[in-house]
Amino acid sequence: MDAAELILNERGALYHIGAKPGELAPTIITVGDPERISILKKYLDVVHFEIKHREFVTVTGEFAGQALSIVSTGIGTDNIDIVFSEIDALFNIHLETKTAKDEVTPLQFIRLGTSGGLHPDIAVGDVVLSGYAVGLDSLLHYYANNSTIRIESLEAQVNQITQLTSYAVPGSSSLLHHFSSLGQKGITITCPGFYAPQGRNLRLQAAIPQFLDQLSDVQHEGLSVTNFEMETSGIYGMAALMGHKAISINGVLANRQRGEFAPNPKKVVESMIEKAMGRISDLLNY
Repeated sequence: MDAAELILNERGALYHIGAKPGELAPTIITVGDPERISILKKYLDVVHFEIKHREFVTVTGEFAGQALSIVSTGIGTDNIDIVFSEIDALFNIHLETKTAKDEVTPLQFIRLGTSGGLHPDIAVGDVVLSGYAVGLDSLLHYYANNSTIRIESLEAQVNQITQLTSYAVPGSSSLLHHFSSLGQKGITITCPGFYAPQGRNLRLQAAIPQFLDQLSDVQHEGLSVTNFEMETSGIYGMAALMGHKAISINGVLANRQRGEFAPNPKKVVESMIEKAMGRISDLLNY
């Protein structure tokens, strides 16, 4: 690969996230909102690195006696493409020669994010684990060999409703098992936008109205579509293709079918984080 494919800044760090090898831990929490970094940073016993560039904020320190990184990705799978590609490069590419290493260093990604619920029985404030993610974006279609990780039967159900070309990918079975006590497991729909891509109408009208309500009937391997958000399909797809593990843990801020929104979204996020950090402590010391 040449300089235009893997871009470094003046200090030899990755162009977007601004980090160098040795500045990230192999277990990484991802959040969309950079402001959420301040909540999570309080859990670290020691902070070794803090790097800020655009919406990408990276903090690496120690938690429960082990190394842990927290990275804000910003919104959307386009940002996931950037963040996951550059984090993987830190561990699995020689930056000086821009050649891939002979052995892959496996990483663990834990998304602590927010989402909307799609079933009446999912209450605002609940936690949902993404057993599978279905991307209505196009990210994974740009990568070779994506068919090796996709679930065509699940895609077919979604495509019939939306008339789009989706991709469906599983989360890490071991991470899903480890975090299973936090909430129910379901299928997450990843949307490439917040308004029409989620069926909202402002001045512009959605071309596929109420499709999210119809997707709530989709099922696979005993799981139904439970929630929707904007990053998980990219996280699961990129991690699986690269040989990493990933889980998406979703705090439910709204219930679409009941028309409800959390009166205190920050409280929902903080509660989810507190529950998740207990299990992350056990994971790091397993």
